[in-house]
Amino acid sequence: MGEYEFTLRYLLPTGLPAEVLEQRLFEGGCADALLGLGQKGRLTLAFTRPAPTAKAAVISALRDVVASLPEGRLVEVGPDWVGMKELAFLLKCSHEYLVSLIGDNVATFPLPLHAGKAGLWHLAEVLGWFAEHQGKAVDECLREVAIFNRTFNVAKDFRLLDTAQRQQMVLLAGVASAEE
Repeated sequence: MGEYEFTLRYLLPTGLPAEVLEQRLFEGGCADALLGLGQKGRLTLAFTRPAPTAKAAVISALRDVVASLPEGRLVEVGPDWVGMKELAFLLKCSHEYLVSLIGDNVATFPLPLHAGKAGLWHLAEVLGWFAEHQGKAVDECLREVAIFNRTFNVAKDFRLLDTAQRQQMVLLAGVASAEE
């Protein structure tokens, strides 16, 4: 059994006092989460949850939150999309080292989701790259969480599309995989 660290980010209706949120979450099985209420109407829950798999850990936390706060709307399961600062923290290296490493390995380093002043990557891809191309040991619990979270977030967003958009995405995905 592993111990999995992950975050759940929610949009909440305004007017729920922090004390009520804390009480409901605690009673609903989320005593293993740290609550972040920095932005009005937003809730971030940082979990450390033991479970047999990352999927089991995240799904059990999602169920606990839904039971505690049914009015909440899930925004993201993390870590998934990460910037340089978070990558450096998770990989236990400096920002400068990462910039140099990416520059020296531009042909093989995973493509960012967003390139620019603030790049974003899927953590699962970067951890896989580090293991394969740098021979570095990566935290397997973190890697398992990142892989599951990426899949979950994609599926969550796919469900938000209407039927025509879903069909179009399936067709485009088929074209893209045929070209690979």
